[in-house]
Amino acid sequence: MAAFTENDDLQKAVFTDVNLSGARFVRCDLSGVILRSAEVAGADIDAPWLLGGDNALFVNGVDVAPYVDAELNRRFPGRELHRAKDPEALRTAWAALERAWAATLEQVAAMPTGTTDISVDGEWSFAQTLRHLVMATDTWFRGAILGIENPLHPIGQPNAEYETDGLDMSVFSTAKPSYDEVLAVRADHVAQVRDYLATVTTQELAGARKNPWSPEYPETVLSCLHTILQEEWEHLRYATRDLATL
Repeated sequence: MAAFTENDDLQKAVFTDVNLSGARFVRCDLSGVILRSAEVAGADIDAPWLLGGDNALFVNGVDVAPYVDAELNRRFPGRELHRAKDPEALRTAWAALERAWAATLEQVAAMPTGTTDISVDGEWSFAQTLRHLVMATDTWFRGAILGIENPLHPIGQPNAEYETDGLDMSVFSTAKPSYDEVLAVRADHVAQVRDYLATVTTQELAGARKNPWSPEYPETVLSCLHTILQEEWEHLRYATRDLATL
């Protein structure tokens, strides 16, 4: 089986009469890819950044991105609020998110013991997904918004590029935490955001912050909260997708 990595430059490559059925592309930049007379029946595309800004995905000349966005809002009530702009709307958005996650946690609690540690197709397990959301909250809320110097909790699950980007992995525990430990830390982080939103003002939302990954790019408290909301909804989508498979 052929395997290509970041060391292989396939930009502007041309594939003609090539059989790519069953191929898997992970963390690949396929923006601007052109498919002509292609058989794509059964193709499965997961592009979390597709629905941001003015991005488009054309299938037979039709931009399907708006339809995907609308369908996800239908499947996940409350998701349509992830770009809320004022304090009250943000509080409503967070409450909807908490309800959605609570329902998923109830579903998982009714599944066989060990379900939370099962990986589907090499993706994060349910427990790992919750741990990553701990890290996301630490990064964008405790770090970026609150300005805590060392915001990362040891239980957090870093993204796949964290180590290869040369970032310090020693802040994360190498021991696997119990699911109960994960739930406790996750609940505490959710409560921290809820408590912050309970009193945040419009003026505070406009406050300047630095992007935790690219400090040269400015953010606001509001844009940081939008990133947190996006992370939450996207990972809920991943989790429910894999739970359905299990």
